[in-house]
Amino acid sequence: MSAEPFTLEIGGATLSGLEQGEGLAVVFLHAGVCDKRMWLDQMEAVATRGWHAIAYDRRGYGETTSEDEPFSHLDDLEALLQEMDIHAAILVGCSMGGGLAVDFALAYPGRVIGLVLMGTSINGAPWSVTAEESAIEMAEEDAWERGDIDLLNRVQAHEWLDGPRSQSGRVGGAVRELFLDMNAAVLRKPELTQEEPSPDAWNRIESVAAPTLLIVGDEDFTALVDRHETLSETMPNAIGVVLEGAAHIPSIEKPGLVNSVLLQFLDAFSRGESDDETDD
Repeated sequence: MSAEPFTLEIGGATLSGLEQGEGLAVVFLHAGVCDKRMWLDQMEAVATRGWHAIAYDRRGYGETTSEDEPFSHLDDLEALLQEMDIHAAILVGCSMGGGLAVDFALAYPGRVIGLVLMGTSINGAPWSVTAEESAIEMAEEDAWERGDIDLLNRVQAHEWLDGPRSQSGRVGGAVRELFLDMNAAVLRKPELTQEEPSPDAWNRIESVAAPTLLIVGDEDFTALVDRHETLSETMPNAIGVVLEGAAHIPSIEKPGLVNSVLLQFLDAFSRGESDDETDD
């Protein structure tokens, strides 16, 4: 069983996606420095366990193409679920993908069965860096101002794949090549200037009642580790997991570990369904 490609026309965009397996839907939402390929290992794992795995490239990423027109990632996600006749799903999001998952849970609470959030963005959340971490942000800004895309890609690999406090090149081999390829595609995409702003979510996060698994790597930005701790205390049905020796993209850095905790979380829903059938 392998992932099958699909495309979906929404306005002036053609979304590129992959789906694998059958059952309840698990929709994977990629980070802002990646595309749908960051989830290939997880898609296979959940599809093998009896779930319908779906991942797609948002506008501005991967193989998806789009005119520069007004849009929102939230509306695109809703349209995709509508087109695929998915009434409710578990959303798995990393970084900006996590922020989108939270936005969707706030907008359509009845359609979110559960959430898995990794190193998640949250609209309106505070951000600060340590003195050590500020150096990598300064290097990123310098590369951006120079217009040196290759340098910017390498800096962001250090920042997000290795971790801002780690040695550059800590994660190597095929994983680093994949990151550099995914992020290079993002950096070279035409700019989309008409994205609709997302509303504040940070001050409403306690209203997200869906069961939530929070995953963060201890090599990620300190602000994100702290954010996950706050979320675990604020979200009513959240549990938190800290992955040792992982940074911002654990799905490709430590796929076996991510698969293990993800499947444990999903198994709880499977057991719940079995209990409901027994009660009947």
